[in-house]
Amino acid sequence: MGDEEKKGRILIMDDEDMVGEIAIHLFKYIGYDAVHVKDGEEAVRKYVEQQNQGERFDFVIMDLSVPGGMGGKEAVGEILAVDQHAKVLVSSGYSTDPVMTNFDEYGFVGAVPKPFDLMTIRKTFESLSQ
Repeated sequence: MGDEEKKGRILIMDDEDMVGEIAIHLFKYIGYDAVHVKDGEEAVRKYVEQQNQGERFDFVIMDLSVPGGMGGKEAVGEILAVDQHAKVLVSSGYSTDPVMTNFDEYGFVGAVPKPFDLMTIRKTFESLSQ
């Protein structure tokens, strides 16, 4: 089935629980442990908490916008302020959004369109791991 060796850890931020649960299973299938949080504030807290404990997330995937909360566009700057080497990717169902098409201008290292595609995610992680 999935890859046996653990490749790393991922922090996924999405306001929809179902998306978070699916992502956790998808990432596990390709060899990553994942943690799901619901908004940008929680993502920043979790990232800093893990870093303070000597743990790292290899990738952070952030939903572009979160109704009534901090989305990825705002949270990426806060994560990069505490770890300039963080690999933060933006995620959205709106693939033509300027943040998705010009992700690097906003501090992201990549963009992952929704719905998540296993092969696209795997290739993205592999290219960013080199």
